[in-house]
Amino acid sequence: MDQQNLTTTVTEFIFLGLTQNHQLKYFLFMVFFIVYMTTWVGNFTIIITVITDHRLHTPMYFLLANLAFMDVSDSSVNAPNLLSGLLSQRKTISFNECILQMFFFHFIGGAMAFFLVGMAIDRYVAIYKPLRYLIIMNQNMCVGLAVLAWVGGLVHSAVQMGLLLQFPFCGPNILDNFYCDVPQVIKLACADTHVVELQMVFNGGVLLIILFISLLISYTIILVKIRTHVTDGKRKALSTCGTQIIVVCVLFIPSIFIYARPFKKFTVDKVASIFFTVIPQMLNPMIYTLRNAEMKKAIRRLMSRILFSRRKLKTIFE
Repeated sequence: MDQQNLTTTVTEFIFLGLTQNHQLKYFLFMVFFIVYMTTWVGNFTIIITVITDHRLHTPMYFLLANLAFMDVSDSSVNAPNLLSGLLSQRKTISFNECILQMFFFHFIGGAMAFFLVGMAIDRYVAIYKPLRYLIIMNQNMCVGLAVLAWVGGLVHSAVQMGLLLQFPFCGPNILDNFYCDVPQVIKLACADTHVVELQMVFNGGVLLIILFISLLISYTIILVKIRTHVTDGKRKALSTCGTQIIVVCVLFIPSIFIYARPFKKFTVDKVASIFFTVIPQMLNPMIYTLRNAEMKKAIRRLMSRILFSRRKLKTIFE
């Protein structure tokens, strides 16, 4: 208590960012700006196409549109921080904004992890119960999977923030990263955090491992079914399933590396953070949706309608 009285409560945190090399900063800014814009354009195209095209009002595309919304939301939590940090000499964030950033990051990220399991269930039913697919994956089931995912993410994030906010922050305020996250912030607390760190590892890391193993088992079962029973389009189905597994690995393996171990600093932490905060959100629309023939046709129909509307308006005003 005496130590707390002699120190000042932290009101802001200072980011060290990805690098201090100015030339590298500008190069990285261009790379991640393109990634961020690609994420927004790809995912918004999917959302608008699914909403406007009645042919896509099916369980699979409902889930894909929800995943696209999660991708846009998740990328918007940390990517702007990453980009602004690469252009500024000294990047800071207030304590309250830092807490909000962590809350939404774990909320949306947790929801996405749960939702990917729901999408694996959808694919399992489509492969193993094709005749009953529309009966099992009805509107209530699809909405229920989405709601459960968001509730799961909310509970996970609330627990993380509840464990973190019980500590006072009165000492150092420098974060060797480009965004606020639990492993870095808790190390700045003015108290012994060992027990709580173990609780956080269980709430985050162990949960990620369980979900990751569940996804791998689900996709393995689906791959076996495709190889042994599917005849039409087998190669394409195997390729699609294989690339989905790769995206799942890109998201989960770096996340497990960060959250399923004691919160100690490693040199590769920033690189791992990039892989699950920026990259999967860009890859998801390409892998899950834009390789789909029906989605491609729907996007072309949407573009045709937009071009026709523009020509019609141009003709009217002329």
